[in-house]
This record gives sequence, structure tokens and C-alpha cells, in this order.
Amino acid sequence: MTRPPNRPRNIPVGDIPRPGVHVPGRSDTGRQPSPSDSLRSISFRLEPRDYALAHLLHDHRTLTTAHITATLFTSTRTCRNRLAALRALGFIDSFIPVRPGGRLPLHWLPGPLSARYVALATGAKPPTAKALREQQDRLVAATAHLAHTDATNQVFIDLIAAARTTPGARLTRWWPAATIASATGRRVHPDGHGVWRQNNVQVAWFLEMDLGTESLPVLADKLPAYWRLREAGGPDWPVLILLPSPARETHLHQHLAGAGRLGVTVATATHAQAHTDPTGPIWRLVGNGRRRHRLVELPGDLGASGPFHPGPPAAEQDPLYLLGPITGERTRPGRD
Repeated sequence: MTRPPNRPRNIPVGDIPRPGVHVPGRSDTGRQPSPSDSLRSISFRLEPRDYALAHLLHDHRTLTTAHITATLFTSTRTCRNRLAALRALGFIDSFIPVRPGGRLPLHWLPGPLSARYVALATGAKPPTAKALREQQDRLVAATAHLAHTDATNQVFIDLIAAARTTPGARLTRWWPAATIASATGRRVHPDGHGVWRQNNVQVAWFLEMDLGTESLPVLADKLPAYWRLREAGGPDWPVLILLPSPARETHLHQHLAGAGRLGVTVATATHAQAHTDPTGPIWRLVGNGRRRHRLVELPGDLGASGPFHPGPPAAEQDPLYLLGPITGERTRPGRD
């Protein structure tokens, strides 16, 4: 019996075929880029979504496939295929972290051409190949801290995902630890900072991510720095503390109740609550825990810019600025 010729799998509209799969009608030659390839040589293959991803990886150093899917795609398969294509172009890179007990999910990080693009787009000097390798290897060497980084990033990823399905909502600023520390004169060192807008309300906050590895007194000792920042003219934003369990959340409230006046607004929730709905009524105020509040109900007035105050977010600080406005429906930036 004559066997029919091998036929490629059906490729959904906008999908990217896996390496080695030939699709009739496509002009892709399958050429692998050399280290000397430039942005110009691959520009016709890049989309606004790819440039947005480059900025996200630059700002937050590493993201998982699940993070990127929730932020920029509607299909996990499409996301994986697109990331593989970008890696083949030398635009981004990846690694699989290994730690005692097993491997972590695949993590994506800036590649030679995405790092070059972000540097040129922001007026910085592009990193050398050696500098980029060192940056990538530092991430590999810091695998022990990746759980904390991933958990922190997840909070903001969940907010972006919520904005994609919530009319009038947007995460208008997402800063990692180093950026917000620099903007506040290094007087505080939160794990992140964000500004959430819903309809006509905006609320800014600091984030402290707790994995249960520190004692409660050590966690509580971080709070006076926020009061001192406010007294120096810095922002009077709430400190959101995410904890791994309801029991630890309760114990923290009990500990802070005996600490006297904090001088700063503190709201808590658990990781599970924040992952389910970070904008919902999950936030319990320290000293007023009779009910839980929605994110937009927290007292996080943006305030005015100053020496230790970032002020309101600029348009270009929106993490998805390059993709334009989100209408509230689950938009499809680029090809999905």
C-alpha cells in the first residue's frame, strides 16, 4: 500500500510552526541566526508584542512561560511556539533552573537582540556579549531566590490578567525592587511597586512578599522605614504584605497589634487569595480588620513627584504601553 506523504499538523491562524515543520506557502528558510545578526535583519519578523516582552524581561529579569502567556497571549501553545521562534532568532533566551528536590519551570530571559533593542530604545549602551552572559549566569546562580522572584512577579501578572477581562481596569505601573528603591532614595526596599487603575480610581502601593522564611519580628521591622520615608516627603502608600497561609496572616496581625502605632497603612492577604483575585475584597487592614477591602478601596493616593516620591505613573511606565489601550475585553496583542 502506498502511504500518503507526511503532512504537517494544522497550524492555527497566527500560530508559529515548530522548528523543522514545513508549512506550504511559508517562505521561512529555517535559517538560524548567527551572533552577528542585527535587529535590522530580523525586524520584519518581530511584532509589538515581542518588543513589549523584551521590556518586561529587561525590567523583571526573568519570567516563566505561564507568566508570559497570562500577560501577552490567550493560548499556551501559541505562546510556547512564539517564544521558541524568538529564541531561534536570538531575540530571547531561556534556562531550566535546578534546585534540591527537582527542576523549576522553564524561565525566559533577555537574549542578545532583545537586550540590544531595549538598550537602544531607552538611550543606553547595548551590553556586550560578555556582559549579557554574566547577567544570564547570575540568574542561573541565583536559582535559590527564584521562588521569591516568581511569587512577586505573579502578583503583577495576575493584575495584568485581571485587567484584560475587567472593563476600565489597567496596571499602569509595575516596578521591580531595584527601580522603586532607587526612586525613593533607597530609603525603603520593597519587593515591588504598582499602580492599579479601575475606572476613575487609581491606587499605588508597595509590595512585601513573605514566603514564611523570616520571623514575624523581622517582617515587622521593615515597616518603620516606610513611615520615615513618608516623613521625608515620600509617598504615603499602603504596604501590601502577602503571606503563605491564613494562620501566618493572623499571627502577623496579632504581632503588629502589640507593636503600637505603625505610622503607615498595612494591608494583608494570602498568596492564594491574591492569585485568585488580587483586585477583589481580600485585603485586611492592620488595626481595622473587621472586613476585607478591594484593592481600589485602599488609601493609596498617588501624590506629587518629589526627591523621594515617584509621583503618578507616566504613560510610558505602563508595562504594556507598546500595545496601546486595553478596552476591558480579553484583547489579543499581536497574532494569537
